[in-house]
Amino acid sequence: MNHFAYPFMFWLLALPFVIYFILPKARGLHGEALRVPFIDDLKNIKTRAEKTYFSTINRTVLFSLKFLYCFILWSLVVAAAARPQFVGEPFRLKAENRDIMLVVDISNSMLQPDFSTRERRIDRLSAVKAVVSSFIDNRTEDRIGLILFGTRAYLQAPLTFDKKAVQEILLNTDAGMAGNSTSIGDALGIALKNLKDEKNKDNKVIILLTDGENNDGSLSMAQSIDLAEKEGIKVYTVGVGADASFLGSLFSIRNNELDETSLKELAKRTKGNYFRAKNLTGLANIYQKIDSLEPQSNDSNVIQEVKELFYVPLLIALVLAALLLFLPRSYLND
Repeated sequence: MNHFAYPFMFWLLALPFVIYFILPKARGLHGEALRVPFIDDLKNIKTRAEKTYFSTINRTVLFSLKFLYCFILWSLVVAAAARPQFVGEPFRLKAENRDIMLVVDISNSMLQPDFSTRERRIDRLSAVKAVVSSFIDNRTEDRIGLILFGTRAYLQAPLTFDKKAVQEILLNTDAGMAGNSTSIGDALGIALKNLKDEKNKDNKVIILLTDGENNDGSLSMAQSIDLAEKEGIKVYTVGVGADASFLGSLFSIRNNELDETSLKELAKRTKGNYFRAKNLTGLANIYQKIDSLEPQSNDSNVIQEVKELFYVPLLIALVLAALLLFLPRSYLND
């Protein structure tokens, strides 16, 4: 699509006509003048020159052609000043949103069946899968990553817009896959390292969920908290599990003690929040709360390619002006 950035400049096209009709015209010589004794000879020279170049051209037509030539030249200059542009088709550029790293405990204690739906009791990990998967669905404009941890911590999904892939990995996870102990510090360290390398520095979030305490790994809770505070990345911590131990099967499952003190300190020092989920409804409400605390931007910038074309009429005007240099001087002065 072509248009002019400054269309009002075309009012200048009338300027030559305004000058022609407003400025006083020369009517001849008035007042005292220097008398030239050979003035008649000069007039004869001028007359012979006119006959040489323009004896066959009507003077009215000649004047009209000169005026038209100059007007075209002026029009091209005005057109260049109006800045003709080619504007491409608009497209929307999504506003930058958040990078969210989900850190989920899959140690054996997550098999405790102390959560329940209306029909039956379910284990903690099953509840987490359902709630976190729904949370991922809601974050339509964000990049999501996933870290699973037990004895060891693993980056299962780097930050990506492919929400379905992250959900599939989470839903296919089994408790105990990463070991039976809990390495919260290592998991947090991996999350911080991956977010640190990203350019989206102001919108990085970690959501760490666990039902235990840091009892394995190379990074202590104190070290990981200091590191998180230094990086300036917000961390939401979620502690899961009912208050009392519950056996939901014939097998005894050791119930780790939840280290709420460290989780609260981690959230506080990184300007996040600590939440405690004692049942399925509470867990769902927590992730809804986090969703509201980290709103998504629906803004988008409309981008259009703009190509300047002012040089086209300007170059044509320069060529026409250069041609005047090759015309006889008497033609220009007539």
